[in-house]
Amino acid sequence: AGGARRPAGDGALLMRQVLRILVAALLVTAAVWWLLSLPGTLALSVAGWQMNAPAPLALAAAVVFILVVHLLLRLLAALWHLPRSLRFWRARKARDGGDLAVGRCLVALAASEPAPARREARRARRMLGDTPQTLLLAAEAARVAGDDMEAERLYTLMSERADAAFLGLRGLFRQAMAREDWNAAGDFARRAELVHPGGGWLKTERTELAVRLGNWQQALALAGSKAPVADFATAAAEAEGDPVQASRLAQRAWKANPGLAPAALAYATLLRRTGHAKRALAVVQQAWTACPHPDLAAFALEGIAEWQARLRLAERLVARQPNHPETHFLLARENLAAGLTGPARGHLESTRRAGLNERRVWLLQADLEAAERGETEEGRIAQRDALRKAANADPDPAWRCRHCGTVFLRWQPACPSCHTAGEIRWSGPNRVLLAAPAAPEPSA
Repeated sequence: AGGARRPAGDGALLMRQVLRILVAALLVTAAVWWLLSLPGTLALSVAGWQMNAPAPLALAAAVVFILVVHLLLRLLAALWHLPRSLRFWRARKARDGGDLAVGRCLVALAASEPAPARREARRARRMLGDTPQTLLLAAEAARVAGDDMEAERLYTLMSERADAAFLGLRGLFRQAMAREDWNAAGDFARRAELVHPGGGWLKTERTELAVRLGNWQQALALAGSKAPVADFATAAAEAEGDPVQASRLAQRAWKANPGLAPAALAYATLLRRTGHAKRALAVVQQAWTACPHPDLAAFALEGIAEWQARLRLAERLVARQPNHPETHFLLARENLAAGLTGPARGHLESTRRAGLNERRVWLLQADLEAAERGETEEGRIAQRDALRKAANADPDPAWRCRHCGTVFLRWQPACPSCHTAGEIRWSGPNRVLLAAPAAPEPSA
């Protein structure tokens, strides 16, 4: 009573099966009854030999004879096809074993286990033959094991086959890049492009190769949507000998990233060189608005000696970023150079209130104390205090690789240490980027 109840659907299904069996049994019984009730006799006479049999028995014998002949024919056909069946069985067994070896090889490669990977790769080649799949697994297993010569031999073998040429050239390209053989890597990349044009992986690798070779025009041509276009275009403009083409490249760099000071300076320098000083100043001003940088101010104030003109131009330069720490620092420096110690002190205090606690700020504070108080006892105390704070302050900002942290004296399109492109930015140790919240749309 407490057991599980059988679903109603299962009982109906069982009932239908029982009914089908009963109907089939009745039909068979009726057929046999009809066969046994057939009247008449079958007489067979062959070469003086006669046989008489009732019709039901003769009919049953005929059916048995047909079945025996059919079975004999099936047996003869099976014997005839036995060699082919054995070959098929052996091939299927080898294929199953090869597939198992391929799976084990993939697992070993994923687990960085060279010895099992090479063993399973050899087994896969023995069972499946030299297919693109088995050759690639064997080459990758050799590469993981550190056997570069064997890996190169297998990659070369694949590169000579039409169905595996791209895989082989890809492997050879990676090996050439690893040993920094740029000429060989370029050759393999060109051959791979012919075999499989427009491949995404190949485009990325060719871009990296162009960066390693310093071929910024090619890097720019291959650059995708996420590539540092501004960095590539700036470097290409600096390396371009044709002033017109260099100007186009510099303008493209500046429009791609208005806050990248080297891009703005490259474009502004070419504009000034061709007699467009006002446009050059407008470019620098928009770059300062996007991301203030000391080099922008140095470019704008270059060649201006009269202090009033310098101060007016500096105020014009920073007009759209009046509260930025770099703005206050620039105005403090220019006011101090002009002998206006009061405004200089005010801008220095604003710089510190903005959170800028760098060595250059306190050194400028020491210069301010010397200019304002001279060699008085109070002045010397204030100078010593500023110099002591400068010794303990944060380092000044510099060109720093955001990927590996290496510091450089000047901007470069790619980091020589980690070979990452577009990651060298003007920053301090505690600030990722000295940038404004939003960059304006370039209009120059």
